[in-house]
Amino acid sequence: MGFKKKLYQFRPIDEQQEVEIQYTKERNETVKVNSVSIERDVRQMLAEKISGTHVGLWLLVPEHLRLGSWDLLMAWSGATSCSLVAPRLALQVLHESALCLSGIRQKRSLRLKGFEVLNGLPFVATDWSIHQLFDRHTVAEAESLQLALGKLRYVRGDYPGHLVLLDPHRIQTWTQRNVPLNRAKKSAPTRKTIQTFFAIDGTSGQPLSCGIGSSAVTITQATLPLVERLSAILPGEALLIGDGEHFTIEMLDRLADHHQFSFLFPIPKRKAVLEQISTLPFIPLWAGYAVAEWQYQLADRDKTIRAVVQRTGETQDNYDYKPFATTSQLPAADLMTVAYPERWNIEEFFNTESALGWKRAATLNLNIRLGKLSLGMMAQALIYQLRQKLPPDMRNWTAESLAERLFSSIDGDIRVKDDTIIVTFYNAPNYDYFKEHYQNLSTRLAAEGVDPRVPWLYNFKVDFRFK
Repeated sequence: MGFKKKLYQFRPIDEQQEVEIQYTKERNETVKVNSVSIERDVRQMLAEKISGTHVGLWLLVPEHLRLGSWDLLMAWSGATSCSLVAPRLALQVLHESALCLSGIRQKRSLRLKGFEVLNGLPFVATDWSIHQLFDRHTVAEAESLQLALGKLRYVRGDYPGHLVLLDPHRIQTWTQRNVPLNRAKKSAPTRKTIQTFFAIDGTSGQPLSCGIGSSAVTITQATLPLVERLSAILPGEALLIGDGEHFTIEMLDRLADHHQFSFLFPIPKRKAVLEQISTLPFIPLWAGYAVAEWQYQLADRDKTIRAVVQRTGETQDNYDYKPFATTSQLPAADLMTVAYPERWNIEEFFNTESALGWKRAATLNLNIRLGKLSLGMMAQALIYQLRQKLPPDMRNWTAESLAERLFSSIDGDIRVKDDTIIVTFYNAPNYDYFKEHYQNLSTRLAAEGVDPRVPWLYNFKVDFRFK
């Protein structure tokens, strides 16, 4: 075979010591490396120059520095030194997410294209190595990473609104375990799924946090802990908007007394509910639209919840009712015609961003899956920051389009000059726009109060050239 490819695997030993790496050429071999040898190899690759098609991914470097993502990865991995391997492996997963990779074959084609050096590594780690990395971290650690990321994004102004959209998002999994079957939609066939539970800012459409569970976890079991994380991210009051699945007695009972959040959930149109609605005195607001209110009695509880309902239609024969349970004090019409329609922003989010890591799942190990989802959320945050600096015609591209047309399709080279890594783009789209916004990057970052040195690239600075 003329093509020889290195596939690296880490042995799970103490990273403070030497790390064993297994890779394949004509036969399996095992070598030992440490932080010194990794740094030496990275510097050697930069000195020899690199040509590849992944130079577009380097545009995320200044966004890493602005967000402070390296510090988040250091804290999550438990690393005590910037020279350790674990946070660099996490960077590899984050950048794989940004590339929307969906299979092993795509991952094995990343070497020698500028990808591995971007992570501060001279190699691309195998799936087995990444599995071992995430298996050493708990669900609680992934939730703490999301919490820290959410607080940073709030300070940066990514969550400007007072609406929070809740949505259960089911992902097909190919696990061999015996699990309850579920379906993503009512019309879809039942299948094995892993459930994710997202909270999105209703104004900006940006994710606040997410939870995870097997097919057996209930909406209530997953949503209540998610709401508590939201209360730690958002200091002010907000309105939680969900769908019919969130209407459970336990959920309403618990959230009715929440000190920070009010909620707006659709009430299932059961026969008893419709009979009660038909007796209400409706207040017409405009032609074909009227509203009413009543107190909804929670079953088996000595508590009532405000309920509002809208009636559309001109005559009794074509009346259509849509009831909601809420603890908000906003006028009924505002809740149902202004606030609730924002609910569909979450579908736009999934249509645009799901390829970053919440589209398919190969494993049902929840700590591994939530760790990868959390790094996917970090990749989404970086891409969101990058979108604001892209040419206007590129800002609305989906994550897959950005991965294909910007991150992995522009030819270029990477080299070192003095203390700076120079990334050169050949035939980049919107040449003049990129040149105006990305050349002299160190000066731009320093003016923003951001240290231009890249810690995982051994404190090199990064600058861009466009030809």
